[in-house]
Amino acid sequence: MFFVSIPSPPQGVWHIGIIPVRAYALAILTGMFVAIYVGRKRYAARGGDPEVVLDVAVWAIPVGIVGARLYHVITDYQLYFGPGKHPLDALKIWNGGLGIWGGVIAGALTCAIVLRRRGLTVAPFADALAPGVIFAQAIGRLGNWFNQELFGSPTTLPWGLQIDAAHTPSQFPVGTLFHPTFLYELVWCVCAGCFLLWWDKKYLIKGGQLFALYVFVYALGRIWVENLRIDPAHIIWGLRLNVWTTLAGAVLAILIYWWLGRGDQSSFVQAHECDNNSQRNSSWMKASSQNV
Repeated sequence: MFFVSIPSPPQGVWHIGIIPVRAYALAILTGMFVAIYVGRKRYAARGGDPEVVLDVAVWAIPVGIVGARLYHVITDYQLYFGPGKHPLDALKIWNGGLGIWGGVIAGALTCAIVLRRRGLTVAPFADALAPGVIFAQAIGRLGNWFNQELFGSPTTLPWGLQIDAAHTPSQFPVGTLFHPTFLYELVWCVCAGCFLLWWDKKYLIKGGQLFALYVFVYALGRIWVENLRIDPAHIIWGLRLNVWTTLAGAVLAILIYWWLGRGDQSSFVQAHECDNNSQRNSSWMKASSQNV
């Protein structure tokens, strides 16, 4: 048979002397570099100073990671607290466990605070970063693959994921194939990022709308993937807690997109204008100095 299953990596950590190099961390760091690179290019094309992206990232990335970890620990507290559990394990981020919504909220709030303190407008910055952020999320999912975690229900599909005996849930026999949810979300995020880039060039949008669209499009895919997963989760009215959180994010995002799009067309930013148009750049910089 041409393709029978997807193997899991035999290990997720390597050692250089006494220093552990973890695939999960490498995936996250690579995603960060991609997000910063794409964000700098797009922010500069909008007339902004690309160095601002680095300045904001210094604050937003660590705060976002803390927010993502807090979301995971709070929503999956049973993994760290209670009989037989070790609360200090909540600090072991290298073992996996980052809640994307906690990271998005914490990171976005940090970006807004830093930009406001510098007298810059938040919306154009958020729109510039949106595609890079979702590409970073795609890369980050490779960490789940190396950790052999967060996979889906059993499947007989030819692209089923192999999981070794140590990571196979006790209720399933060793050798069971599972839905590769890391791959599903990775592909969805890459497609969503390309869609955002296309949408930004194709349509007239107001500041902040592209970021709202990013949240909505990502949420659509995440709801599907989340419903395939079999890792322990709190169930509320028949759905996983993360599904409810994602649904709330999707509804809020589409409402914000609509609200930002109100008003007359003349106030829209035409995304496909030439990036080197000095008139557009100067007018954008003037607008960015105002507290909008």
